[in-house]
Amino acid sequence: MEDGCAVMTPELVQEFAKAATSPDQGLAEPALLIARLGYPTLDPSPYLGRLEQMGEDMAGRLDTTGRAAPRGPLHSLNHYLFEDQGFAGNATDYDDLRNSFLNQVLERRTGIPITLAVVYIEVARRAGIQVEGVNFPGHFLLRFPLGAGDAPESAVVVDPFDGGTVLSETDCRALLRRHAGGSVAFAQTLLRPATKQQILVRMLVNLKRLYVRMRSFPQGRAVTDLLLSINPSALSELRDRGLLAYHLNDYTAALRDLEAYLQFASRGDDGEETREERDEIWGHVKALRRRVASLN
Repeated sequence: MEDGCAVMTPELVQEFAKAATSPDQGLAEPALLIARLGYPTLDPSPYLGRLEQMGEDMAGRLDTTGRAAPRGPLHSLNHYLFEDQGFAGNATDYDDLRNSFLNQVLERRTGIPITLAVVYIEVARRAGIQVEGVNFPGHFLLRFPLGAGDAPESAVVVDPFDGGTVLSETDCRALLRRHAGGSVAFAQTLLRPATKQQILVRMLVNLKRLYVRMRSFPQGRAVTDLLLSINPSALSELRDRGLLAYHLNDYTAALRDLEAYLQFASRGDDGEETREERDEIWGHVKALRRRVASLN
C-alpha cells in the first residue's frame, strides 16, 4: 500500500457520499473511492476500464453461447471469471487489507467474498446480466434471479468466494452455522437482495474492523467518516468515531461526537446492555470535558 495517512478530505467524503447514494447502481466507482483509504493517489480510470473490457468480453461470449438457458449466463460468468480470469477467494490470508480494496482485487485476482462479489456484479452488469448481492451474515453471497420478483425461491444463490458454487438452502444453513453459530436463525429473508448502500456499508465495516484490530486509528476514523456520509444517523458509527478520535488525542472532536451520541441514544428505548454502554460513554465525556476545559 502507499505511504501516508489515509485521511478523508471533506471533498473526498462528499464525492463518496454522492457516488454511494446516487440512483446509479454501479458499485465500482464508490468502491474505488474506498480504496483511496489505502492508496490515496489512486487513479480509478484503469480499473474502470478493465471492468468495461471484461464486461465487453463477457457480453461477446453470451452472444456466442446464448442467453436463453436459465443458468446459461451463470455458468458462462463463472467460467470466465474463475477459470479464464483466475479470480479466487484468498483463504490463506483472509485479513490482508488488499483483499478489501477493489483495485488490488482486480490486480491480484483474489479477495474476500464481498469484493469478489463486486467484481462479479460489475462485470455482469456491463454484460447485461442482472446479479444481486446478498448481505448474508458472516459471508457475502450473490443472487442470480431466474424469475420475476425478489422472492429468494425465484433465484439461485452463488458463493463468489468458492468459484461461483451454487448453494442449496441446506448449504446456506450450514454456512450460517459456520459463521454465526446459533446466534442467528436461518430465514429466507436472509437471502433477499442487498441494496447498493448496504453493500458499501458492509465493505466499510469490514475495513473498520481490520483497521481497529491493527490499531490503525486514523484509517479507522476515516472509515467512520465515510459510513456517516451514507447514514448520518448511524449512532454506532458516531460513537466509534468519537472513541477513535479519543485514541488519537483529538479531544475536541471526540467530545463533540460522544456528546451527540449520548443525546441521540438517550431518545431510544434500549436494553440494559446499551444503557451500560451509555454510562461508559458518559464517563468518557466527563473526562473529555475536563481535559478540553484545561486546554482553553
